[in-house]
Amino acid sequence: MLGFRLPDAEEKMRIGGAQFLVLVFVAAILHRDAAASAVCELNVEKNNKVYYYSLVAPVRDFPHGILSEDGYYKVAANGTVVWFQLCDTMIFNHDPPMCVGCKDCGGQSHCGMGCSALVSSKIEGVLLELGIGLIIGYPVCTSLGQPSSTLIDVLDKKSPEKGIIVKMTNSGLKRNCSLSVSVICNSKEVQGPQMLESVGVCDYNTELKHPLGCARTISSNGNGMGWFGTFIIIILCLFGSYLLAGAVYRYFFLHVRGIDVIPNLELWASLPHRIQNLYHSLLRRFTGASQVHRSSYSPVDF
Repeated sequence: MLGFRLPDAEEKMRIGGAQFLVLVFVAAILHRDAAASAVCELNVEKNNKVYYYSLVAPVRDFPHGILSEDGYYKVAANGTVVWFQLCDTMIFNHDPPMCVGCKDCGGQSHCGMGCSALVSSKIEGVLLELGIGLIIGYPVCTSLGQPSSTLIDVLDKKSPEKGIIVKMTNSGLKRNCSLSVSVICNSKEVQGPQMLESVGVCDYNTELKHPLGCARTISSNGNGMGWFGTFIIIILCLFGSYLLAGAVYRYFFLHVRGIDVIPNLELWASLPHRIQNLYHSLLRRFTGASQVHRSSYSPVDF
């Protein structure tokens, strides 16, 4: 005989606590994904078209959207190295940044994992040893942006389909820094960042090519309904006014009651029959009277 023991109160509390932690973890992930989606979406209207960008939308061959599967993008030039991730914080499973001063981006133990962009620059120093002066350099890291400070806009206002620019900013104690990433439309392949441009004391520009840099046109309707829609609205308004005025006149002045208050009721009642006759007349004209006559009957076999 198998023994069965009901869980006591302490075990129930442990099970309930574990379930609660799982729910909190799932809710945090969903909230993070929703925030990233809201930050990295853009709608631009131009020439009666709406161009839609979503950098985190999964597409074929890119289930994570524009997010780098390595956890970060990396670009370097002239001794300066920039790591960044679009629409999210960076993740370093390998090759983490080795630099001094990472307080705004995860701290020294998790450098690079608390921000969306980080720059490392070498600071020159002088080491005096045995009377010989040696010039050395050590890397110092500075946060360039956070996901919450991300702003996106089109590269070219006149041609919004060319791509977008993603700008991340960070307001530090000593200076403000930023990184602008141009995401250029390339529907065939992905080309990572290959150039790094310094445009200020702590401001940098780079670019990459990606299919998600291509806009999707979700609407091509013109403003309003056009002249035809306006014409139909006017006709309907005039027809409604005619029916209302005629009904009021027949009710109060002719003392007509019931459905007969509708003006020209006989005409409207016979309208479906007239349309049917017109349809058959046009059908006989284009297909021939004999074909219409034959099609009206089913063949009978004796």
